[in-house]
Amino acid sequence: MNKTSSSENKRNPAAHLRLVLWRANKAIERMEHAHLQSLGLGLSDFAILEVLLHKGGLEGGLPVNVIGEKVLLTSGSITTAIQRLEEKGWVTREKSDGDRRVVCVVLTDAGRELIEALFAKHLRRLEEIASVLTDQERVLLIGLLKKLGHHAGFRGDHDARGPERHMR
Repeated sequence: MNKTSSSENKRNPAAHLRLVLWRANKAIERMEHAHLQSLGLGLSDFAILEVLLHKGGLEGGLPVNVIGEKVLLTSGSITTAIQRLEEKGWVTREKSDGDRRVVCVVLTDAGRELIEALFAKHLRRLEEIASVLTDQERVLLIGLLKKLGHHAGFRGDHDARGPERHMR
């Protein structure tokens, strides 16, 4: 690291923190993406299947909009991704028993078998990535990132109200 960037980091620790977080996230995403591609799946498809595995229950699945919120996809993107997964025979779309206007996505047996196997491999890969940290460091990092995320979320909600709201 050169002197300029080192002194910049000291003058702007918040900007440096953001840069370090961004770079770490990008490095992990690249590793994750390459690993999932080697398994024949994209990030969004994997995320949808994983959410259905862990949050979708055995029978009823999850509404399309709930899946989109959980995996951070827009309504158009989630619809396209679910169509792709449906074409592969890994999910089905069904009307909700409680509200016929709601469409739920359910894992098929083939989809459940696939994501269970892929998730086990994925978990081993994540463990490899995190192996550089001790258990204590992991707990500390998780706590600090949650603290930062909650604060940023609160500030984001507060700031989104606009300057006129701050003057009241």
